[in-house]
Amino acid sequence: MISHPSYAVEPWAVRETGLDLDVLAQSESVFALSNGHLGWRGNLDEGEPYGLPGSYLNGVHEQHPLAYAEPGYGYPDVAETVIDVTNGKLIRLLVDDEPFDVRYGQLLDHERVLDMRTGVLSRTCTWRSPSGRTVRVRSSRLVSLTQRAVAAVAYEVEAVDQAVRVVVQSELVANEELPKSGGDPRQAAAVEHPLAAEQHLALGARLRLVHSTRASGLRVGVAADHTVKAPGRLTAEGESSPDVARWTVTAVLEPGQALRLEKFVAHGWSGRRSLPAVADQVEAALSAARSTGWSGLVAEQRAYLDAFWSRADVEVEGDAEIQQAVRFAMFHVLQAAARGEEQPVPAKGLTGSGYDGHAFWDTESYVL
Repeated sequence: MISHPSYAVEPWAVRETGLDLDVLAQSESVFALSNGHLGWRGNLDEGEPYGLPGSYLNGVHEQHPLAYAEPGYGYPDVAETVIDVTNGKLIRLLVDDEPFDVRYGQLLDHERVLDMRTGVLSRTCTWRSPSGRTVRVRSSRLVSLTQRAVAAVAYEVEAVDQAVRVVVQSELVANEELPKSGGDPRQAAAVEHPLAAEQHLALGARLRLVHSTRASGLRVGVAADHTVKAPGRLTAEGESSPDVARWTVTAVLEPGQALRLEKFVAHGWSGRRSLPAVADQVEAALSAARSTGWSGLVAEQRAYLDAFWSRADVEVEGDAEIQQAVRFAMFHVLQAAARGEEQPVPAKGLTGSGYDGHAFWDTESYVL
């Protein structure tokens, strides 16, 4: 729980009116989005700074040996650790060769809003670079409750007071660097670079990475596609390597002009299916998302949540904080289980890596 002046009390939203890096790790869990199959922690669009980077697929884990001082019959031989899979939410911005990073320059304003009626996380901020260039960034993201494998981001950068050259880099990144853990060294070894590269692709605005876990033998595929709108001349190029696929867009914006990027990301995994089958699976999901479009995904999300709240809402009179807390709890229970289907309810509802252990001890009970 965060008790902080930047968090307002509203009946249907969680609003953060300023960015405090001291509670960044907690806010990443508060602003996490999930559908029970796929979870994205509420990291900043540009990826850094972070408390804990996190993109999770329900059931995707790595194994490490589980030793006992006194072994007993029936004790499990291995422990299972939830791992951070390929990150598809990254969008980096450079303003006249200076990377947008809230730790540098001047952050003039920053607001994030999680709307529990639409299921969309929105962010608005104004940033002045160290060289004095000012831009306004607006972004929205969702993890679809109707298209199980799909998440999407709409990202817009606007020049405020003078012309600027902007470079937007949309990425898929596997084996992200994680904060060092002081716990079991066997667990640390399991989660450090857990994904072995099998395929990488950049074809126009389309990106794909396929990896497999080294011990548990699971295959993970993530693919992305993009649409972009900007005034004037626009250049774009894609590139890929085993752990990174990147699509880069460059434009010059006059004051008041904006570049808008819409990113669709599809995720899939299997412990049995072949590499071509997993690649085809994520490409099919991506095609469906592209066909629906950003506005279509938002409309589907709102319709799903309208139906949910019509039968699940709990109204509390006389205490606005309790009303917000009850709806927030209901929203996260929905996110933890909506599309879990044949998988167990994931630990912490896919807001973080959760507990380790045989079959992820205490998963459903933790969420409930």
